[in-house]
Amino acid sequence: MVLEDYFDFLSENDIRIKGTRIGIETILGHYLKGVNPETLAEWYPNLSLDQIFATLTYYFANQAKIDSYLAEGEAWFNEQLRQQQKFPSPVVERLRELKRQQQLEKATSHT
Repeated sequence: MVLEDYFDFLSENDIRIKGTRIGIETILGHYLKGVNPETLAEWYPNLSLDQIFATLTYYFANQAKIDSYLAEGEAWFNEQLRQQQKFPSPVVERLRELKRQQQLEKATSHT
């Protein structure tokens, strides 16, 4: 089997482990923080150790490219989070307002 056969390349910014919805960034993110492959297999029981090791092998065989892929994904995520905080949805704004009202009521009831 060719190493790339373990993956679905949905776009240049979306590489998934074949047959799953799990992106390689999920496995690599944990691994790069020190989680061992066996623990990853416990955390993701629908993945085989073979799939996890294929992901690691693909990373080490293409480290510069995948490091760039990971950095771009993290930058995108951080920008989405920043936008969400800057422009919260109406539901989030309403929940925040309800929380403020509850805190005000609690503060005024204790005086």
